[in-house]
Amino acid sequence: MARKTGPVCRMCRREGMKLFLKGTRCDTPKCAIERRDSPPGMQSSRRGKPTDYGIHLREKQKVKNYYGVLERQFRKYFQMAQRTRGDTGEALMTLLERRLDNIVCRLGFGPSRSQARQLICHGHVTVNGGRVDIPSYLIRPGDVIRVKSRPKSLQAVQTNLAEPGHEVPEFLSLVAGEAPEGHIVRLPEAGDVSIPVQTQLIVELCSK
Repeated sequence: MARKTGPVCRMCRREGMKLFLKGTRCDTPKCAIERRDSPPGMQSSRRGKPTDYGIHLREKQKVKNYYGVLERQFRKYFQMAQRTRGDTGEALMTLLERRLDNIVCRLGFGPSRSQARQLICHGHVTVNGGRVDIPSYLIRPGDVIRVKSRPKSLQAVQTNLAEPGHEVPEFLSLVAGEAPEGHIVRLPEAGDVSIPVQTQLIVELCSK
């Protein structure tokens, strides 16, 4: 599984907003944006006005960094969205929201998408009773995401669920208990994304 291994706080500083790549740490004074609200790099203060291409690129990079996908993966999702009826931008965001690692994070099983991917790859969660260790697996309405009934799995997830302030989106339903589980009520929509995204800018860039 390909993944980025560099400092993730630089990504938030580059976009000028919190992407919550470190989970609960992003809500503390240790957050990089709280300490240095400026783009990374020594020459950041001398950069001029961003170009039209730069604005479009930053919007795409923001979404890629938020969901933790690489360029080839992102292009694949965009091609899938183009083949879908309706608005391409909304279809793209729906596909990204349907990723299993995103669902596990939005349910609160993992504080960040990177930790959610770790839970999935280590086999701590199941989908409809079967093991799925592919973070990019696309969920469907009616699917049930359940934590395995074993001490290590339950301890990791219960600790994350105990963190205050987490809100489950409307397209999901969380059932807390001995073995927490989440139900997919409906397909996610562009309005369910927790960060502001101008999908038209992404479509214009990727369509060239």
